[in-house]
Amino acid sequence: MSIHDHQCRTHSGEPFNLGALQGQVLLIVNVASRCGFTPQLKELDRLYRRYRDRGFTVLGFPCNQFARQSPESALDFCAFSARQYQVSFPLMEKVKVNGAGTHPLFLELKRGAPGVLGTTVIKWNFTKFLVGRDGKVIQRFSPRDGEFAIREALEKALDEI
Repeated sequence: MSIHDHQCRTHSGEPFNLGALQGQVLLIVNVASRCGFTPQLKELDRLYRRYRDRGFTVLGFPCNQFARQSPESALDFCAFSARQYQVSFPLMEKVKVNGAGTHPLFLELKRGAPGVLGTTVIKWNFTKFLVGRDGKVIQRFSPRDGEFAIREALEKALDEI
């Protein structure tokens, strides 16, 4: 199964066709509003704006599984992100990334790029998955990895046709 085959929804609950993003490079991130890494929303948006014309999209999925750092609805998270960080990349439905009820997209991402020592558990907010144009996971980035840590792998993925 490809990343593009999974069903997901926008922050407002509308179906979102991941298949329409086939041929693009994706950065899929579990995001939160009250996390020490929340300022990365600005960095993620800067990457999105810089590379979107080359076929790049960031998808942010709010998640409240880590110290309850995103208690609001996905719709409220979207409003917060636009107001505080001028986020323009697509924000999606609120999801679980670990345990019972893990969103199938995140199961696929974790299988495609396990973490340290082969663990599939996502350890915190702002874990990032770089996905190639073919829908295969290229690399997992830790919450500490910001814009500059991602850029080299991103540019390499964008150069592959």
